[in-house]
This record gives sequence, structure tokens and C-alpha cells, in this order.
Amino acid sequence: MPEFISRGVTLYYEEAGKGEPLLFLHGLTASHNMFKQEVEYFKGNFRVITLDSRGHGLSDKPLNYTIGEHIEDVIALMDYLKIERVHLLGMSMGSYIAQGVAIEQPNRVEKLILVSSKSNGKTSSMQELFARHADELEGLDYQEKIDQSSKYIFHNLSEVGKWMNEIGPDEIVLTPEQQAAANKALEGFDFRLALPTVTAKTLVISGTYDGLNPPEQGAEIAGLIPNASFIEFENSGHSPDVEETERFLDVVMDFLEKK
Repeated sequence: MPEFISRGVTLYYEEAGKGEPLLFLHGLTASHNMFKQEVEYFKGNFRVITLDSRGHGLSDKPLNYTIGEHIEDVIALMDYLKIERVHLLGMSMGSYIAQGVAIEQPNRVEKLILVSSKSNGKTSSMQELFARHADELEGLDYQEKIDQSSKYIFHNLSEVGKWMNEIGPDEIVLTPEQQAAANKALEGFDFRLALPTVTAKTLVISGTYDGLNPPEQGAEIAGLIPNASFIEFENSGHSPDVEETERFLDVVMDFLEKK
């Protein structure tokens, strides 16, 4: 398996295609598996790389880590693959990590795409959502809470359900302890003061009906990064790549191809 070691943790990644490197970073408790359609679409034009963040997918799963280590892992992967500059696309949790990379290594991020994002959080967005609907979710386990909360997260539930069936289950289902560690890693981050230092040309995409990271949070990011634009997908929730797939792929490709 394609693996590398970052700070003593073995991490899994995949590559497809040739061209300028385009690195995808997945959401909380997901894996590289969520980007199957993006890999197929972009591999004809780019060297597409997908990473399983620590604590996720086929990567090692320590029970104590931070968003700072997530950021260091991405930089370590770029070093391992000898990538000097990269296009970076992050979804939800992956977009927080991507912001951190663009702040820490501004000269190495060519273009930055942040999807369903926010710039700061006391806890993970999922934990915040669970807290808002605590009475409704009382007594449910983690997966049951996610299932019950889907109506607050997505707009086009039928498309999301179809997509989940098509990609199949993730290779590794996280245990409750691993889920807790993944959530805890996102506690207390705040990039707002540093975002004005990002030099990458940036695109921020949010969905109107996103109950996890509402569009005003994406617009805030775009307002803080000097060379950023913001697009709101009016028929999407937290997964515009799934809920408005054709538009999403076209918008991202257009952004990447523009000089």
C-alpha cells in the first residue's frame, strides 16, 4: 500500500493521473473513499492525490492528536512526494487542515479550494450540531445521531443517499474512541488572524442549507483571504459536490484552469 510516516504515524494515500498535483483532504470520520468521483473527473488533467488523515481510513489511528498534526501530515506528504507546489482542496474538516497548510506554507499552495468550511470552532461542527439538537438525539449512538441529523446537514437527501450507496462503505469504520479522538482534534482552532497572510488564489464554496458550516462562515473566510472568491450553491447543504455534482465539478475545474 502507498504509505509514508509522519511524526511516527503511518498514513495512507493514493495517486492517479499526471500533471500539476491536486491534493484532496476529506471530512471528519471519512477517508479518501469520498473522492471517487473527483478522482475520476480530474485525473485526466492533474496528478490527483488523496490522503487518509491520521485517525481515519487506512491510516494509523492514535487516540490523541491535534489539528496541528493534521497540518504537519499534509506538509510531510508533500515533502515525501517531492511536491514543491500544490493545488489543495479540502472538504469540511479537510478545509480546516487546508487553511492551516496555506498559512504555514504559503509559497507551496498554488490554488486553494475550501468546501463547506469555517475558519474557527470551539468543537467540531458535528458536536456543535449534536448539542443544538440534544433533546432529539438523546440516547442515540454516534451513527444514529448522524442519521437523525441528516435533515439538518444536507438539502438533497436522495442524492446523498444514492452517492453513499455508489461509493460503498469506508474501508475502516471508526470505533467510538476513534470518533471521539477525531472530534477532539478539531477543538479550539481559529485561523481568522492568520488568513490575511494566505497568498494562494482561493475559492470558497458553501451550500445554502448547510447546518454544519452555514454559508456565512464560508463568506467570512473569503472576506479574510486577500485573493479569494465565494460561491454559494443554492440547492446544497454540507455536500455541494454530491448535491450539485455537475455544477461543482465544472466550477472547480474552471477555477483550476484559469491562469
